Amino acid sequence: MSGSGTSNTKTVCVTGASGYIASWLVKFLLLRGYTVKATVRDPDDPKRTEHLLLLDGAKERLKLVKADLLEEGSFDSAVDGCEGVFHTASPFIANITDPQRQLIDPALKGTLNVLGSCAKFPCVKRVVLTSSCAAVLYNARPRNPDVIVDETWFSDPEFCKQSKQWYVISKTLAEEAAWNFAKEKGMDIVAINPSGVIGPLLQPTLNASATVILDLINGGKSFPNASFGWVDVRDVANAHVLAYENPAASGRYCLAERVAHCSDLVNILKGIYPSLHLPEKCADDKPFAPKFQISKEKAKSLGIEFIALEESLKDMVESFKEKQFIDF
Repeated sequence: MSGSGTSNTKTVCVTGASGYIASWLVKFLLLRGYTVKATVRDPDDPKRTEHLLLLDGAKERLKLVKADLLEEGSFDSAVDGCEGVFHTASPFIANITDPQRQLIDPALKGTLNVLGSCAKFPCVKRVVLTSSCAAVLYNARPRNPDVIVDETWFSDPEFCKQSKQWYVISKTLAEEAAWNFAKEKGMDIVAINPSGVIGPLLQPTLNASATVILDLINGGKSFPNASFGWVDVRDVANAHVLAYENPAASGRYCLAERVAHCSDLVNILKGIYPSLHLPEKCADDKPFAPKFQISKEKAKSLGIEFIALEESLKDMVESFKEKQFIDF
C-alpha cells in the first residue's frame, strides 16, 4: 500500500485517529489521495496528533476534529461530508476497576454514537468497523490444532463474564450492536476482526499489544502461557481500506497471519536478536495452551497478502529502538 498514487477527491472520517491501527490507516488513506477527517479527544495534545500531522499529505488533506465517544452527536461534524467512516476508536485499559464505565460503555455507546451520526448524513456510503478477534474466539467451543475458527464464530458474553474477560465483552457487545443498528437503518457496514496486532508503531505511546512484546524483551522473567493469532498492523490498516473500496466486501473479516504460542514469539526474537535477554520459562507449569487455526480465506478474497510474523516482530522491535523504548 505504499503510495499507490490513486487520486481521490473523496473525504473519509477515521475515529480515534491517534491509535495504533488508526494512525497507519490515516497514513494509507492520505497516500491514496483521500481527504481525512480524523477525530481525537484532544486536538491540542501533541502526543495524540504530532505523528499524524507529519504524515505525507497531512498538510493538504488531514483535518483534526475533536470528538468524544460518550457524547451523543459529538461525531456529527466529523462525519458530515464523508463518503466513508472508519470507526476504530475503542478503549483498552489494563487496570480495570469498573468494567462497565471504563470499557463496556465507551465501546458500546461510542459505537452507537458514531453510527448515530453516520445515519444523519446520506453522504455516508459505507462504515468500516474495527472489531476484534476478541469478538470471535471466546465461547464454549473447543480450540485445538484441528479447529479452524472463521467469521461465523462469535464470542459469548455470558461465557466471558465467568472469567471476567471485560475487554472481550466490550468488543463483542459493540460489534453486535453495530450489526443490529445497521440492519435497522439499512446501513452498509463491514467489520474487520484482527487478532493480536504487532508491527511498527507510528504513535509515540505504547499500546496494549506493543506492551506484550516489550515486556518479553525488557527483562521479563517468564512468557505467558497463551496462544494467540497475530497480524501486522499494516495488514490491518490495508484491510480497512480494501473493505471500504471493494463494493463486494461484506460481513466480517478475521485477520491472522498465524496462531503462535508466546514461546514461539520468544524463539523468533532469539533468532533475530541473539543478544537479547529473553524469558526462558513459561508463567505456569501447565501444558502449553493449544494452538488452533484462524481461516485466511475471506481475508485473502479481500486481497490481503499477510506480512510474515517474523518480519512484523523485527519491525516492531526496530520501532521500539527508534522511539527509545529499548536500548540494545
